[in-house]
Amino acid sequence: VQLQASGGGLVQAGDSLRLSCAASGRTVSNSGMGWFRQAPGREREFVAAIRGSGGNTVYTDSVKGRFTISRDIAKNTIYLQMNSLKPEDTAVYYCGTDSYRWPPVRYDYWGQGTLVTVSS
Repeated sequence: VQLQASGGGLVQAGDSLRLSCAASGRTVSNSGMGWFRQAPGREREFVAAIRGSGGNTVYTDSVKGRFTISRDIAKNTIYLQMNSLKPEDTAVYYCGTDSYRWPPVRYDYWGQGTLVTVSS
């Protein structure tokens, strides 16, 4: 299983970014996938996830209404659309797959991470 995350960058508060995670070895239509993030000095925390079957989604409270997780089955890719970004969203964002819990508390497979920096 390989996950390739991209799309991070440096933005100002209030801006938007879209993260992508291309999967190989798993099909997004069958496998639950999601995003976690890790800020400096903090533990990795859950952000959003999407179920493989049915495509149900779940979000952590701090991003509800601002972030949207989605998938493109044809491209075997998931996305995280992040709007109204805040400085506290600054973190390395990791996509992952294979979890036996919902919402996921961890994944068995992780991408390499993409850095999102939000300046005030």
